[in-house]
Amino acid sequence: MPATLKQWQVLPHGPLTQIEPNILTVVGQIHMPLGDMPRRMTVVRLRDARLVIFSAISLDENEMHELEDFGQPAFLIVPSDHHRRDAKAWKQRYPSIFVIAPVGAREKVAKEVSVDAVRADFDDPDVVFVTVPGTRGHESALEVRTPLGLTLVLNDLVGNIRHSPGFSGWLLRLMGFAGNEPHIPLPIKASIVADKTAVREQLLRWAWISDLRRVLVSHGDTIEVEPQSALRELAKSLG
Repeated sequence: MPATLKQWQVLPHGPLTQIEPNILTVVGQIHMPLGDMPRRMTVVRLRDARLVIFSAISLDENEMHELEDFGQPAFLIVPSDHHRRDAKAWKQRYPSIFVIAPVGAREKVAKEVSVDAVRADFDDPDVVFVTVPGTRGHESALEVRTPLGLTLVLNDLVGNIRHSPGFSGWLLRLMGFAGNEPHIPLPIKASIVADKTAVREQLLRWAWISDLRRVLVSHGDTIEVEPQSALRELAKSLG
């Protein structure tokens, strides 16, 4: 994992994009030993205009003002051990933000930023924090319901990096982080998936949601075409 930022530092990123009336997302780049990797932050606005930040990315000031116009940053979800790079900088910018990490990641996240809770009640039935079963508490997700259906926000469990040019792209494919379809990256399967049956059953539970509209992943493209089928294939890949 890249070094945690001690202060606000902006790395290359695209624009904030609104995909639902209450959901923004932005994709940036982070330099890894294998090469540059895309990473995603998702912002969810609750009914009272408080914001849930999932896998924070430090943005330029104009984008931060746009985000603050969207709502008040209130919850910061550090979705796993490996996604704490910008957490301290966000806590410094918003001292009252409530930091949440899954229980298995709490110890490592707390080395960088104080963790307030390992579960969440947003006082909004349409937004649910999930610690993914079978990951020893190291991986979390969000379920966000709107009148149009459900958006599932996943972290490292599913990768969908399809555009990986050059030598670094070749390395990402070689190591199992990139591919031609949504997949559970091999390093993630080895390090996070402790109980394949439990993870498979959770993927299938999500796949049975008839109005699932999309799956947002921290690394790679949004899964919008037949997301239920994609989740079933992911479950099948676990045996």
